[in-house]
Amino acid sequence: MPKVIITAQVQDGVKWEAGFRSHMETFRNYSIKAPIAFAVNGNEVVICMEPEDMDTFNRAMESKETADAMAHDGVKRETVKFHALDKVMELK
Repeated sequence: MPKVIITAQVQDGVKWEAGFRSHMETFRNYSIKAPIAFAVNGNEVVICMEPEDMDTFNRAMESKETADAMAHDGVKRETVKFHALDKVMELK
């Protein structure tokens, strides 16, 4: 499964986390089956997701449902950065 890292600034880290945790059904639309890892540092958030299907994930990320959830949670949309990890370095 690919890994995706998303970073963003939010208006309030505590409010964002409460909202983020309430979107379980929305995340099911992203083809996410593995646990979602995230960190909140003040008003900065970092999320790591492992979607099973990147096309499904990308469509969900661009959906109105996602935009509405981000707005509700106080995400500063212009600060959202999305990185699909497509390289691996094996330690020998």
